[in-house]
Amino acid sequence: MKTAQPHTQTKKRLLSNIILILGLGILLSAEIYFGYNLHKLSDQQEQLKEDYSTVNNITFGLFSVDLWTEKLSSIVKGKIKDFKVTVEQKQEVKKQIEKQLHVMVDQVTKEFNKPQKSLGGKLKRFAFKQFVNPTELHDQVPSFTKTIVTRLFSPRATKKLKNIANSEFQELADQTYDSTKIAINKVTAIMFTKYHVKDQEAFNQQIETHLKNIRGVTYNYAYAMLGTLLLVLLIWVVLRKKAYLQTSLFVMSLLLAFTMLIVGFTVSIIEVDARLDKLDLEIMGEKIAFTNQVLFYQSKSIKGIGEILIQQPKPDSITVGILIFLFVLILPMLRIIARGLHMSCKPSIAESKVVKYLAFESGKWDMADVMVVGILMTYIGLNGILKSQLTDLNIKNEFLTTSTVNYTSLQPGYIIFVGYVVFGFVLSYMLKKITTSRCELP
Repeated sequence: MKTAQPHTQTKKRLLSNIILILGLGILLSAEIYFGYNLHKLSDQQEQLKEDYSTVNNITFGLFSVDLWTEKLSSIVKGKIKDFKVTVEQKQEVKKQIEKQLHVMVDQVTKEFNKPQKSLGGKLKRFAFKQFVNPTELHDQVPSFTKTIVTRLFSPRATKKLKNIANSEFQELADQTYDSTKIAINKVTAIMFTKYHVKDQEAFNQQIETHLKNIRGVTYNYAYAMLGTLLLVLLIWVVLRKKAYLQTSLFVMSLLLAFTMLIVGFTVSIIEVDARLDKLDLEIMGEKIAFTNQVLFYQSKSIKGIGEILIQQPKPDSITVGILIFLFVLILPMLRIIARGLHMSCKPSIAESKVVKYLAFESGKWDMADVMVVGILMTYIGLNGILKSQLTDLNIKNEFLTTSTVNYTSLQPGYIIFVGYVVFGFVLSYMLKKITTSRCELP
């Protein structure tokens, strides 16, 4: 009976460990599922935002000479089409024509009254004095002026003038050219085909709808991953006195931490999005409007930041990029592996100097917590700078109105990475506590 009891107890402990591993395996599978979908949706969101910012970039909008030419041409052509001469303008034109005709009569009279040396000149002067009376010419100026004004502002003449003005302006507009028009047409054609839309309005609406749906789902997956960690911590609280379950619980917790690390490292952590929401400019009594112009957009993960630094030609940038991969990804992974070996392997492996150093002493080299603070400070700094700069672009006066918007934000990847760091601290505490309790056993 005495030998059967320990055997039965061993079987119960083994069964408890199996049940615990299965239960935590389900949680781990859920964590991997949430992380995979979060990573997938984050990449999809980043791609959508990049396409959106490309089509709505300020280079293809407010800074496009071709687009300005198109908008101004529309206004000028409309003004030419609607052009009408008022009664006051007709009177002013009539006065100017009369004035010029009187001047012309005086100049002609003066020219013919000059002394002439040639026979032909003398004959012309004689004929002019005999047949032309300058006073009568001056008296006929009003009737001449009326005839000229009537013909000048006749519907036929006005239409001809409008056609000439339109053709001349169009010729000038055609000469105004920059390279953005070709780029705009090429980019929009590719994007519209990609998203099966016909115009920019439909494109923007479709992208904005997709982004709204994705944003909510990604945060739900992030919160689900954190909820899984909280559930594991609750299991720790419940089973804290069950020493025979601690190894299984700790190793499975390390796998959860590993999942959080990978997801937090590869999923977008910060998004910088600055836009010119609206610009209204009044020209010739008409408004020219530009809306939703993307000034700047970038979305990066820790992995993306490291890759960009490594790809730079400067040695200092390359060094920083390598250090990010080394101290934020590789070293934490080695620590997780070492802790797993220390808890589950034979003393010859568990107590080796390398394993013990990585498990207990390498924490001072782990920069994950430093990265959390660095990302937060970067976000606060960037957000403050953007708000300050964008505020200076907000203008409102009689002729010009502009408004800007700042959509810069921390992304779900940051939440996950913070969750990993906090969970890592908890596991460090639990490892020390378990190790201390085992050393105290006789």
